[in-house]
Amino acid sequence: MTAPVFVAGSLRPQDLSAGEYVLDGPEGRHAVSVKRLRAGEDVVLTDGNGRWAEGVVKAAEGKDRLVVTVVDGVREEPAEQPRITVVQALPKGDRGELAVETMTEVGVDAIVPWAASRCITQWKGERGLKALGKWRATAREAGKQSRRVRFPEVADAATSKQVASLLAEADFAAVLHESGEEPLSAVELPATGHIVLVVGPEGGVSPEELALFAEAGAGPYRLGRSVLRTSTAGTAATAVLLARTGRWS
Repeated sequence: MTAPVFVAGSLRPQDLSAGEYVLDGPEGRHAVSVKRLRAGEDVVLTDGNGRWAEGVVKAAEGKDRLVVTVVDGVREEPAEQPRITVVQALPKGDRGELAVETMTEVGVDAIVPWAASRCITQWKGERGLKALGKWRATAREAGKQSRRVRFPEVADAATSKQVASLLAEADFAAVLHESGEEPLSAVELPATGHIVLVVGPEGGVSPEELALFAEAGAGPYRLGRSVLRTSTAGTAATAVLLARTGRWS
């Protein structure tokens, strides 16, 4: 089994003292009091933005302090190509966190929460900020669990017009929709650049939104014969793209 991943607030060579890094705070508490790591065990430290280091536990001190000896210094993992962003319409209840968790596990690079016109859930005020915080925390924890060192970015909630602007700048853009005549598994994809997928709400993407996105260059594409729920469609579509672009080779 691969070594567990822990988030280091800053992981630069100058942050190491004689080749050691002290993991404290919530991450240190989780390592010492929950995972119960002890001297000699392997760990991976990351800032979540691609900078990472392999380490060996030197000592566990108190309840929340882990002293790690860094092996081979700090390294940088380059961003994957092509970059894959999923625009995720806001699902009901906790299914949004489920979507974020599974998309993170398969390897999505960025997630944009979308307040589609047919979304039952709407993020407003403090409630919206709290929900966004949950999505970001879920991406962070799922990134650690799946042993990633570059976690997906979770953007602020976007309007349909803001989504259209994002689609217009993409190298390939698609709306997952049952009306699509061409399957996503057969479309020609760029080897580099930016791919953006739009996942609609349970009530579907409205005709006005489909027209707006088509004008921005994003046509409808289907995954298969069945219609997936909004909380699983993004994960399935990302898996298709990862396999077809060679990122899963």
